[in-house]
Amino acid sequence: MKANPGGNQDPNHVYGRTQLIELLWDRLENQSIVQNGERRIGKTQILRKMLVQPRSGWKPIYRDLEKIHSVQEFAEQVYDDIQQFLGSTQRAKNFIRKFFEDNETDHVNLKARTWKKLLTTAVEELMQAKTAERLVFFWDEIPYMLESICRNDGPKLAAEVLDTLRSLRVEQVKFRVIFAGSLGLHHVLARLTAAGIPIAPINDMFQVTVNPLAIQDAESLAADLIQGEKIPCEDVKASAATIAKEADYFPFYIHLIVAGLRNDELTASDPNIHEFVSRQLVDARDPWQLAHYRKRLDTYYPDNNDSDSVTKILDVLACSEKQTSSMTIDQIMAEATSRGAELHGREKLLSLLRLMDADHYLSRETDGTYQFRSQIIRRWWKVDRGL
Repeated sequence: MKANPGGNQDPNHVYGRTQLIELLWDRLENQSIVQNGERRIGKTQILRKMLVQPRSGWKPIYRDLEKIHSVQEFAEQVYDDIQQFLGSTQRAKNFIRKFFEDNETDHVNLKARTWKKLLTTAVEELMQAKTAERLVFFWDEIPYMLESICRNDGPKLAAEVLDTLRSLRVEQVKFRVIFAGSLGLHHVLARLTAAGIPIAPINDMFQVTVNPLAIQDAESLAADLIQGEKIPCEDVKASAATIAKEADYFPFYIHLIVAGLRNDELTASDPNIHEFVSRQLVDARDPWQLAHYRKRLDTYYPDNNDSDSVTKILDVLACSEKQTSSMTIDQIMAEATSRGAELHGREKLLSLLRLMDADHYLSRETDGTYQFRSQIIRRWWKVDRGL
């Protein structure tokens, strides 16, 4: 087995997700799913494994929706996918062409009518068909598509897409989808709420969070990669444990560490592993693309000085005395305010902390305290910010 950071993995090389995948298939029997998780946690690899190795009786169709920027594109894609599943691809293309020809003189209402007709017609035809397998859509990066629709056509149309999909799930009880994406869907919903559009589009869906690998699975992955790359190592088990811990049990970072050791012709000793990771965290080229966690703040927290306040909060938590220590809300308030965060009261801080938890920057402990969710991100943040 070779290291392949960021690439599509062989389904048999996706470690530690068997129980989660079984849970997803079980839930799909009764409802659609929203899959949450931090960037690089392995959400797409889970969907691809389910795509290549589906449960008997199911036919998944995977689509990356990041490249779709309008409701028409989305509806046409869904309609065409369904028609291909039903074995009538040419009929789908003819239907779309004729539908647009019939409406070409009515440009004012075109956007409001054609996409919904295509989408509802497709799903209704799917539900009426007698098929040996049951179709399920895996829609990756759906929040990015909705953000594009918000920018191009306005939040009202984005809300209408979500409402239409919810209505289809309610009316067509066998219709199933999995929503996934690295941008949290809650940000899109917050934009719609801020625009005065009341919406509850996913309250019928099962929500699941993809977490880092269990320790045993992460260590097994690291050990197999060490051996697959034929990296010199005195104690594979011990070195694998070190790599897994340094990677904070993220499969992506485990692949990166092993690939780096191989490329630099280093043995898998503890000093080499520690030194290699430390170099990646300070490399100005940002080979691990960690600057994403800083750059996305303006997008995630665009109101007033919220991104600056979030930065100050992360500074405070990065500088806590122990890596695993957490802080109370009052402690965070006092220290963040002393650093210049414009929090304007406890309720504002609570609101930001909840969002930072939903965005996987922080995790809240059972005693109500907060800490960095990922220690590797905490280490990088502290170094990057010069704290």
